[in-house]
Amino acid sequence: MKLVAVTAGLTQPSSTRLLADRLTEATARRLAGHEPDVRVIELRELAGDVANAFVTGFPNARLREALAAVTEADGLVAVTPIFSGSYSGLFKSFFDVLDNTALTGKPVLIAATGGTARHSLALEHALRPLFAYLRAVVVPTAVYAAAEDWGGGHDTFTDGLGERIERAAGELADLLSHRAPRARPGEGAEEVVPFAEQLAALRPNR
Repeated sequence: MKLVAVTAGLTQPSSTRLLADRLTEATARRLAGHEPDVRVIELRELAGDVANAFVTGFPNARLREALAAVTEADGLVAVTPIFSGSYSGLFKSFFDVLDNTALTGKPVLIAATGGTARHSLALEHALRPLFAYLRAVVVPTAVYAAAEDWGGGHDTFTDGLGERIERAAGELADLLSHRAPRARPGEGAEEVVPFAEQLAALRPNR
């Protein structure tokens, strides 16, 4: 099972990268027994490649490899800093370069970071519509981390953020656990579990 995180943080160290790490770690814990192969794609390192792809119309080898990793992933964690009330230009540009069918039926956890909690609604009015347009299956809980959520520093975070991370990770893990396995080469296209069934998997047993 392949779990890929795409993070658009611009600094190093980056709270955006840190949030991506916490989300993938929490998801992997809940997938015990499946041993997910986790990869993090730092868009900061691909900024020039993404820009060149727009100009030339052709991604270079490094960008093609990153795009293939996202396309072949069983699940995706997508994290962006919030600028001017929306996702970053680099974040949007990467998904513009990605084939518009690459995320069809793919479970996606969306998350964002920002200086103030006032920008948390960007997850609902910007990120969720973007991934809905790409026909991904976005988990119900989106995770926003403001500066004050990190507590005493980047090594710790508030209970509220911790709870959101665990809830969202649990929803993504549930979708991944119930998703049909990817077809091997030569065995035909991947079977995608119907959206209604994937939502049902998130509901607690009664």
